[in-house]
Amino acid sequence: MVLVVLGFLLPLPQYIEGPGAAFDLSKVVTIKNHPDKHRGEFLLTSVGIAKARPFTYLYAKLNPHYSIEPDDAVTAGQNAAEYDKVQNFYMKSSISEAIYTAYKAADKQVERKYRGIYILNISKKSNFQGVLKVGDVISRVNNRSFKTSAGFVNYVRHQKIGDRAKVTFIRNGKQYQVIRRLAEISKNRPGIGITLTDDVIVKSQIPIKVDPGEVGGPSGGLMFSLQIYSQLTNQNLRHNQKIAGTGTISGNGYVGEIGGIDKKVITAKRAGAKIFLAPYIKPNKEILKLEPGHKTNYEVAKQTAKKYAPDMKVIPITTFSQAVSYLKNN
Repeated sequence: MVLVVLGFLLPLPQYIEGPGAAFDLSKVVTIKNHPDKHRGEFLLTSVGIAKARPFTYLYAKLNPHYSIEPDDAVTAGQNAAEYDKVQNFYMKSSISEAIYTAYKAADKQVERKYRGIYILNISKKSNFQGVLKVGDVISRVNNRSFKTSAGFVNYVRHQKIGDRAKVTFIRNGKQYQVIRRLAEISKNRPGIGITLTDDVIVKSQIPIKVDPGEVGGPSGGLMFSLQIYSQLTNQNLRHNQKIAGTGTISGNGYVGEIGGIDKKVITAKRAGAKIFLAPYIKPNKEILKLEPGHKTNYEVAKQTAKKYAPDMKVIPITTFSQAVSYLKNN
C-alpha cells in the first residue's frame, strides 16, 4: 500500500504534458448587444500539464500523446506562484491583443495603452534580485518613460556596466522606486537582468468580457480574435462546424507559433473538430542552420493529424486576415 501511495503521490523533477481540454469560446466571450447567433463552435484547445509521479511517468512513457519535460523547460526556474502569475499574464495579454485585432478588423473603436515593462523573470546576475519581483511593471528608468520594451532595452544598452539606475515600478497598484547598479548580463553588455515583455491594456467602446477560467498562456490569441470578430460582425465564419486552432496574436494581426501543438491536435480530435488552424512561420536560413531538422507548427500539426486524426484538415495560418478569408470562403 505504501508503494502504491508513493506511485501516485511522490513528485518527480519532471512534468507530464499531454492533450488537455477544448473550450467553446461562445461560452467564454460576452459582447454587449452582440450575441453569438450561429451554430458551430470556435474551440480553444489546451495542453494538460501536471507534476510527474512514478505512475504518471510510466503512463507517459507508454503513451505517444504524452511527453516528459524537465522542470526548468516548463517553469524556467520559477516557483509555482511565479509560474502561475506569468501564465495568467500571458493569457490576459493574449486576450487584449485579440480584442484589439478583432475590433480593428471589424472597424470598431478600440485603443491600446502601453503601461510599461512586465517582468517575466529575474536573472541571478541581477543586482535588483530580491527587490524587483516577477509581475512587477517597470514604468520608468532614470525618470525616462518608454513606449515599447524595445525603447527600454535600447536605452539600458547604451549605459555602462556599474552605472546606477533608478527604476520606478508598479506592484499591486502602488508605485515604488529602487536604485541599483547595472550588471554585466552578457559580454560587455549592461542590464537590469530581467526577462521582459510589454504590458498593454486595451479599451473598447463596445463593452466586452472574456473569462477563460483557469486556462493560462498566450496560445489562444488567434481563436479569441476569431470568436470576437464573428460576434462583432455577425458573420457566420464557422458554417455549422467545430473549428479548432491555436497560435498567439499580435496587435498587427500576425499569428505566432506555440508549444505542444501535437497535443492540441489530439485535443481537437477528441472534441470533434474537423478543421484545425495551425500557425505557420517560414523558417529563415539562420534557424535552419541552427536546427537542421526544424519543423514549423503547421508541419507538426499536419504530421500528427495524418497519423492520429486523418479526417482532420490542417490549415496553415500566418495572419488573422488570412484565417478570416479562409473561413469565409470554405
